[in-house]
Amino acid sequence: MIFGLGSSGVGFVSSVVPSYANHRYPVEIISHCVWLYFRFPLSLREVEEMMLERGVVVSYESIRRWCLKFGRAYANSLSRRRPQPGDKWHLDEVFIKVNGVQKYLWRAVDADGNVLDILVQSRRDKAAARRFFRRLLTTTGQVPRVVVTDGLKSYGAAHREVMTSVEHRSHKGLNNRAENSHQPTRQRECAMKGFRSVGGAQRFLSAFTGISPHFRPHRHLTTAGRHRFEMMIRFTVWNQITGNTSLLAAA
Repeated sequence: MIFGLGSSGVGFVSSVVPSYANHRYPVEIISHCVWLYFRFPLSLREVEEMMLERGVVVSYESIRRWCLKFGRAYANSLSRRRPQPGDKWHLDEVFIKVNGVQKYLWRAVDADGNVLDILVQSRRDKAAARRFFRRLLTTTGQVPRVVVTDGLKSYGAAHREVMTSVEHRSHKGLNNRAENSHQPTRQRECAMKGFRSVGGAQRFLSAFTGISPHFRPHRHLTTAGRHRFEMMIRFTVWNQITGNTSLLAAA
């Protein structure tokens, strides 16, 4: 996915910049801490240590509050800037541990691998699949041409109720895009040693799946120069949606 360029270098898309009123630290520090936490498999204390090395004294509790407050807002702003998803969606669900109990992370991606939405649920039955289908239609505001799933029968039952006009292809070998998109989440889950609550998992993963892929373009498909250029664009977009005007002015 390539972000469009305008006459000024980056295509601007109107979005509401979060308010930083009553925050003692400037936006440059807040947005950088949030970026570090959601971009790399770091703990809050490790982010605190990295900021200390740069001469910024901030507690991990402050970083945690910033990630809770601004993570999802940043992810939503990035989502509004992405192109419309393709009409072929890949759906999959995977086990995750929440406070030692097995739960299910439902995920949908388009044909380019862009995450459309995620949902943490306790089951993977027909009701859970139906709930995820309806959430997807609401979140994207679109109806796909094709949905691709594995062989879980819950998908077929929910599809017949919610997406009757949509073609459904059910085959495990066709669903590698959705399965591969779980890998960064698996790495992060391992680094965090699991999640403590369903709500906490949903909040973190909603922000994580919106922010982390923004900084992970398909590196193997481009030259080094093109990759650097693309990353410059993405960092500029990040500064726009976070309201980091000091870096925008210096760019």
